[in-house]
Amino acid sequence: MPHTKRRRLVTIAVAVSLGATALAACGSSDDDSKTESGPVSLTYWTWTPGMDKVVDLWNKGPGKKDQITVTVKKQASGDTLVTKILTAHKAKKAPDLVQAEYQALPTLVSNDALADISKEVGDAKSKFADGVWQQTTLGTDAVYAVPQDIGPMMFYYREDLFKKYGLKVPTTWEQFAETARALKKKAPDTDLTTFSAADSGQFAGLAQQAGAQWWTTSGDKWKVAINDAATQKVAKFWGGLVKEGVIDNQPMYTPAWNKALDTGKQIAWVSAVWAPGTLSTAAPDTKGKWAMAPLPQWSLDQDVTGSWGGSSTAVTTDSQHQAAAAKFAAWLNTDGSALSALAKEGGIYPASTSAQLSGAFTNPPAYFSNQPDFYTKVADIAKTTAPSAWGPNVNVAYTSFKDAFGAAAKNKSDFVAALNTMQDDTVADMKKQGFGVSQ
Repeated sequence: MPHTKRRRLVTIAVAVSLGATALAACGSSDDDSKTESGPVSLTYWTWTPGMDKVVDLWNKGPGKKDQITVTVKKQASGDTLVTKILTAHKAKKAPDLVQAEYQALPTLVSNDALADISKEVGDAKSKFADGVWQQTTLGTDAVYAVPQDIGPMMFYYREDLFKKYGLKVPTTWEQFAETARALKKKAPDTDLTTFSAADSGQFAGLAQQAGAQWWTTSGDKWKVAINDAATQKVAKFWGGLVKEGVIDNQPMYTPAWNKALDTGKQIAWVSAVWAPGTLSTAAPDTKGKWAMAPLPQWSLDQDVTGSWGGSSTAVTTDSQHQAAAAKFAAWLNTDGSALSALAKEGGIYPASTSAQLSGAFTNPPAYFSNQPDFYTKVADIAKTTAPSAWGPNVNVAYTSFKDAFGAAAKNKSDFVAALNTMQDDTVADMKKQGFGVSQ
């Protein structure tokens, strides 16, 4: 097999299916894990706001003691950064450390761009929820990154308008649909929420909550199940509400959407822990009028949420100082002072479970001053995050989602047909890249 990415992901597949440690040879070498001696300079690519101030704490404290200096290089996020990392790696010039979204990790690993740092950071596992830690191991004994922030999903609603219209906060998706219908009858010009075909991450999180496993391994091949029963259930649910006309079908993060939230034309939002920051900009006039509750469930006996967003700190295979880089990555995402600074300067919600109840999260976001227990509830919800299953071409799947579901939402046509298109596009791309795919 000529493609490094195929060999790499096949190795992962074997490790997952056999519970083996076959990845050890693909990560850092024995020399990499030796104690660094003498001054070490590391470069860190990240998009988190204020990261330079957080890194200053390291450089003046633990880093100074260990003679390890880290320099921050601000980058764009998303696919733009992934592409830049891979381009640099081909030239063997990737930085020592990179910030990577969880769904990007399989792509970076398949291109042999990330080192296995399990020997250096393995004991950090206890500081994270199992579902979060799993995203950085890809289901193997290797560790490809240290979790930084997470995006557990929840339900946001206008508390005052729910009271005005006599609505109850839905605890199941069936109740959510009934609430949308009840609101439309009482206020025909008002929508409970919108389905945004521009936000694949939201849909992926909802599918995750329903039990979807979009990418898994079978023997030495990948199995793609984007149109599995769980995701079909989610697609049928939202497609039905759009076709029925009881929710809007317009994208989020537009001037029109902002206005709808700010004027009470849309009174709820299925979002994640970072929503307060978005709402404060999109709907400034409604500060103190929103409340947060757990995501509706598919059945009353369930207590699970999906994830929308989140990232990690990884060490590249190009780094000449992988042990030192791993040491910094662990400090950045487990040390109390570092996490408090990340929350203050970067506005992140930490993956570390202990940090979620730290001083930085004693008080609610200013926008939610009416809900004093905001972060206490968030911490409880975060514990229920379902495990994810990302693959090597998430970007292709997401692009297909936007195209296929964009047309379906606009035309109020079959969402399951759009889901099948997403499945077919993803499988075709994987085969084109040389991955083994089982049917």
